[in-house]
Amino acid sequence: MPLQDRTYEVLGSSRTKSVDVRVVCATNKNLTAMANNGTFREDLLYRINLITVTLPALRERPKDIPLLVEFFINNLKQIYNRPGLSVSKSAMKWLQQLPLPGNIRQLKNLVERSILVSNKNVLEIDDFKTQLELSPQKNGNTKWPGVGTVTLEEMEIEMIKRAMAFHKNRVSKAATALGLTRSALYRRLDKFEIPYDEAED
Repeated sequence: MPLQDRTYEVLGSSRTKSVDVRVVCATNKNLTAMANNGTFREDLLYRINLITVTLPALRERPKDIPLLVEFFINNLKQIYNRPGLSVSKSAMKWLQQLPLPGNIRQLKNLVERSILVSNKNVLEIDDFKTQLELSPQKNGNTKWPGVGTVTLEEMEIEMIKRAMAFHKNRVSKAATALGLTRSALYRRLDKFEIPYDEAED
């Protein structure tokens, strides 16, 4: 097999070439159990499963939370042009005690939402607590509009309008907040006929 032998053939050529690569795979599933019950190819598991690194849930490694929060804060300082941002010691200890079922992604979203809503440079427990209570992940229940009450396109339009309004029509910052590239956001703005001023970006 090419994956095992580290070989490949260029499309249209019959010559086999070698390549020095390592394949890194990530999953939140138990592939061994899946292979045993026939829902994952056993031969593929043995080809990719040379070394297994198990990463515990974030709640099981609370010492990592301050490092992650500081990393997020440093990035968001630049994105939102707020160089004075920081987290109080008491708030950091409070964050370390959260169950965080959504792991790193939930922590990142919680930090960013708290920054967006608060005008303070030093975030306190109440800043995070308010946003955690509003989180759709609270108590494990996702709060979404009822089926049939709103379309996916309508939700997308609303989120784009909110991001553009918050960032005062600055496309770069709105795109970053939405997790899009500038070009992807421009396409959506044009598609949904949402007005914007390129000069202010």
